[in-house]
Amino acid sequence: MPNALAHETSPYLRQHQDNPVDWLPWGEEALRRARADDRPLLVSIGYSSCHWCHVMERESFEDPETAQLMNEHFVCVKVDREERPDVDAIYMEAVQTMTGQGGWPLNAFLTPEQIPFYGGTYFPPEPRPGMPSWRQVLGAVADAWDQRRDEIRERGGQMAQRLAGGALLRPSDEPMQQAALERAVENLEGIFDPHYGGWGAAPKFPAASTIEFLLARGEERMTVATLRSMASGGLFDQVGGGFARYSVDTQWVIPHFEKMLYDNALLARAYLHGWQVSRDAILRRAAEETLDWALREMRAPEGGFYSALDADSEGVEGKFYVWSLDELDELVSEQAIAYFGATRRGNFEGLNHLTARGPAISDEERAAARAALLERRNARVWPGLDDKRLAGWNALMISALADAGAVLGRSDYLDAARGAADFVLTRMRDDRGRLLRTFNAGEAKLNAYLEDHAFLLEALLDLYEATFERRWFTEARALADAIVERFGDDDQGGFFSTSDDHEQLVARRKDLEDTPIPAGGSSAALGLLRLSALTGEHDYERRAVGQLRLLHEIAPRHPTAFGHVLRAIDFHLRTVREVALVGPDDGVARLAAVVRSKLRPGLVLAGGRGPDEAVPLLRDRDPIDGVAAAYVCEHFACRRPVTEPDELEALLAVSPAAGSIGA
Repeated sequence: MPNALAHETSPYLRQHQDNPVDWLPWGEEALRRARADDRPLLVSIGYSSCHWCHVMERESFEDPETAQLMNEHFVCVKVDREERPDVDAIYMEAVQTMTGQGGWPLNAFLTPEQIPFYGGTYFPPEPRPGMPSWRQVLGAVADAWDQRRDEIRERGGQMAQRLAGGALLRPSDEPMQQAALERAVENLEGIFDPHYGGWGAAPKFPAASTIEFLLARGEERMTVATLRSMASGGLFDQVGGGFARYSVDTQWVIPHFEKMLYDNALLARAYLHGWQVSRDAILRRAAEETLDWALREMRAPEGGFYSALDADSEGVEGKFYVWSLDELDELVSEQAIAYFGATRRGNFEGLNHLTARGPAISDEERAAARAALLERRNARVWPGLDDKRLAGWNALMISALADAGAVLGRSDYLDAARGAADFVLTRMRDDRGRLLRTFNAGEAKLNAYLEDHAFLLEALLDLYEATFERRWFTEARALADAIVERFGDDDQGGFFSTSDDHEQLVARRKDLEDTPIPAGGSSAALGLLRLSALTGEHDYERRAVGQLRLLHEIAPRHPTAFGHVLRAIDFHLRTVREVALVGPDDGVARLAAVVRSKLRPGLVLAGGRGPDEAVPLLRDRDPIDGVAAAYVCEHFACRRPVTEPDELEALLAVSPAAGSIGA
């Protein structure tokens, strides 16, 4: 008999519907039962592509005797961390505070008032050195609750206060300075891996936000080296495109094989920007092959994008992606085998996970080898697909597709970005028009978080700048107003991670770190700064600066954790160029190509056929004698308009704030 998770739309929750554990989803029914019975909540958090989540399910949650212990002593709650990042963030911080480490599966024991008092990550079915079994943990926690529940409750107040996280921060009155950003770059240089790129030791994560900050600062050595090394390693799927979540080694050879939508959206854009800076063809190829993978394997029929591909297939991690030498011999040339680094011995449990670090082969031979391998691989048993669509992750992919479509002239990318944006804006809203977090099986639900709103704000601005279609600008402005109204902190500045009408949890947090994805507050700050430059409205900037003041002293000291907020600070401290293009479509396109020919991190762009009251930067901007014109402005004061691409390039080459400013 399936448990209550059978009624959920999350693939991760549905994976547990046949467990003998009486799982409930997070919500009022679980909390009511805990209060009524005065029983602890056992909250188990994971996600569909989590390898060790699957392991613990097989070992413990599918075992009838273990399930009986869980059901007898606890109200058992399953949480998909991707659907409920608010719940995950609270109890991850609690477990890290109690144990010094975190990860998934995350298992936390809470009082009926939602206060955590014990927790951990994976527990085995039998005791191991230094690690109790899951049954031992269940028994010890049940005994502690029976014998010392009053004491446990008394200690809960202090823990509850700590769980507010970034909401405890107070803004700094110290001025923001370029010198701090220079120190952030120096700090990154100090921990940079000069051999394989990246920062830190294994396991090694692709730091897209850090790379974007450095590219915006004009740094090429660390960024291009890192991008090239990741693209040539096994972190990148040499056959089908796209990146795995992280590498278990420092050389980027063997990944943890799951593929997440968010990683690939962020990395595709970082590779695009790396190519704009370096003109390295390998970086452009990695960007395009990543986006091509997303369109081929991750796009849903209605235009949204799925969340993830699992690491496992047929119960074996990485089985879908690795090759025997005999199979490669059958499909590709000896030169291709050498290029992919394959050997009889293999590099992953006797088989080969492919890299691209061998002797070079022609583009034609590489393409033929990839096609043959992809056809064979597609006939294998596929990894599990997490087919829920998350608003924020879709927004990240919209940004990547819009940016790449405009820069590379790929109309298919622009069409996909439009389709995904239309899907989120029409199918992922409630009856009041408010954004929702998740969509699956024809149903959208759960309040959207700050990150959903902020990522979508940035995405809609990207899509507007890529297409000059007014609709996206109008939607972006409405979304920005919702962020300020529903998430803003009028007392301390910045933004809460949940809206003012969100269900009441034990804490209302401000999540701050930009790993593995940008924090909602960082994204909101950058989006609002860009919108302020496009509209001239100071209040958007004021709200953004409120977020930056919480972090501008901390972020440069820990740059790998705060890449996106550093990018926002960098934008704020620049003299931003506001470029308005008006006139016939073909002329505007020629001028826009000049703007997009380089990475221009301190620039916002608007375009249209003539003046447009809906887009303030386009007000009173006219073509010149019917010819498309470019207005280059700073603080809405513009230089003399130009009509020729080479004139525009010359204007953009002049340092901001230099030269004469006219009407």
